[in-house]
Amino acid sequence: MYEWVNLLWVMPTLCALSIPLLSRVSKLLRDIAPALVCCATVATAVLLLRLPGRAPVSLKFDWVFLPGFGRVQFGLYIDTLSVVMSNVVAWISLVVFIYSLGYMEGDSSLDRYWFFMLLFLGGMELLVMSENLIQMLLGWEVVGVCSFALISYWYKDSKEERRVRWVGEPPEEYPPSHCGLKAFLVTRLADTFIVAGIITLSIMARTVSFAELLALDPGENRLLQATLALLFVGATGKSAQLPFTEWLPDAMAGPTSASALIHAATMVKAGVFLTARVVQIALAWGLGARSPSLFKFILWTGVLTAFAAALQAVVTSELKKTLAYSTMSQIGYMLACLGAASVTRELSLASSLFHLISHAIFKSALFLCAGVMIHTVGSRFYEDLKGIGRSMKALYVFFAVAALSLTGVPPLMGFWSKEAVLASIVKADTLAALLAIATAAITAFYTVRMLALTYGVGVKQTSRVHNSLKLTMLAPCAFLAAACLALGLLGSTFEELFYSAFSSAEPGNLAYTPFTLGAVAAGAALAALHYLRAFSFPGFLEPFRYVLKHRLYLNTAYYLVARGIASMGTCAGIFDSLYTKALLSSAAAANKFGEKLKVLQTGVLTHEELLWVVGGALILALLTIFR
Repeated sequence: MYEWVNLLWVMPTLCALSIPLLSRVSKLLRDIAPALVCCATVATAVLLLRLPGRAPVSLKFDWVFLPGFGRVQFGLYIDTLSVVMSNVVAWISLVVFIYSLGYMEGDSSLDRYWFFMLLFLGGMELLVMSENLIQMLLGWEVVGVCSFALISYWYKDSKEERRVRWVGEPPEEYPPSHCGLKAFLVTRLADTFIVAGIITLSIMARTVSFAELLALDPGENRLLQATLALLFVGATGKSAQLPFTEWLPDAMAGPTSASALIHAATMVKAGVFLTARVVQIALAWGLGARSPSLFKFILWTGVLTAFAAALQAVVTSELKKTLAYSTMSQIGYMLACLGAASVTRELSLASSLFHLISHAIFKSALFLCAGVMIHTVGSRFYEDLKGIGRSMKALYVFFAVAALSLTGVPPLMGFWSKEAVLASIVKADTLAALLAIATAAITAFYTVRMLALTYGVGVKQTSRVHNSLKLTMLAPCAFLAAACLALGLLGSTFEELFYSAFSSAEPGNLAYTPFTLGAVAAGAALAALHYLRAFSFPGFLEPFRYVLKHRLYLNTAYYLVARGIASMGTCAGIFDSLYTKALLSSAAAANKFGEKLKVLQTGVLTHEELLWVVGGALILALLTIFR
């Protein structure tokens, strides 16, 4: 009955595989086909919204038989979470694909670009619609490989394009190929926890089906409960949460359109999706009341990441890197909200997803606008972008609307979703809520800083290199900014409609709004005064700024560990080389000894008999002496 839902992942995947053929037929057809297929994907996702009832639908058929584990079934799991995620992925992908028509025009490797972008979409739709963990892992790994390919898209590492396509500043400046490999290795390291969790679940629970896991009663089985923590740790890798944070700021080396897709709809949101599934299972098992430690772990991982990432966004010298740290921070909010589910249950799930939708809209708008600015000026650094906002007024308005939504300024959509998240966190943990509100103030500071630097407050306008404001690039930015405003103006109406999908969940109240708006106003005012030259930070903060500029030394620590492992590998290689030489030397010595010994073998029978007599006499003499 619901087999047609497979079109969500089948259509983009088939189109990806057909890109080489379409390219031979017509370059125009190759470029238009992905957007058309994405339109069909959007239509399929929208149809899911019209399915009656809230009860999850599980569609299964036999896929593969694994010895020791039994039959693994391929299936779809249609519930509120998967429906919301599939629509977010489809809609944001459509906007990004249309933007790509202008942004990537003239690129020499568009076959590769469209192949991985379509496969990215298909893999993510498979991930969110999967009925079991093994099938989800398949989509998970497809998304990881595609992100690696897109981050390192300009793998030739041309130094002439350093100011556009590289990331960071010396000594922490990296070319695209390095950034892609870094993302791949860090996320693969985290994925080992997911694999361990899946294996343990399949052995202990005898199932990896989401529907069956939700219906399972684990009792007091601590090992079975610990598997959920393993799955969450794996999810933090995709979402760039502590301790797996340092790959995402460097992922800005890829095309900005790919960055928008990674941040708004696919890669990092996959971690939120898996965490939401983990929370659903934990609530179904009654762990919120019996063993809330997992929820505390999720809550504090999110809050600490949100705070640390926001601080780093304050000092970065690159536009896209500011947005990358912002994504880490906002994902931290979503995970913290999910961690509050031990107290607020479905309300936290609904609030986290509500903020996920909001973030997908304003963050994709920010990235797409930033892409136009960087493409126009030919630099990723604020020092070269100063004044671009004045020369591209329409684009800057869209950029500002999305930025204010990120800040949580009413009545934009970001205000409603952030208030919902903070309301859940306040109910779960007061200290975490204070840190989350402080993060809101820091968010306002770096957002105003970003707007001031791109507008060029107090400086002359930077001259443009060329005009690249195409309609296919401007229209998606306008659409997303309008969505931020329109959904925000609908306000509580849209919020109540969304929350009604979560049965008993109701929107959180706005009792704490004065505190959050006060924090936002304070952060924004401090940034405005500083960049209007009305206020300067005291000198004693300079060491703190230095630490932030060096990424809290987390990145340095990662490279020290990596170099240590590489040194161990070098030592192992030296030992292997010495061992091999020793074996070869022993073999050569034995061979040389044999060459000398063989001359004793003459082939004359009387000589052989004489040697037997001499040998026998020698043995008798030895026995007589040592008896």
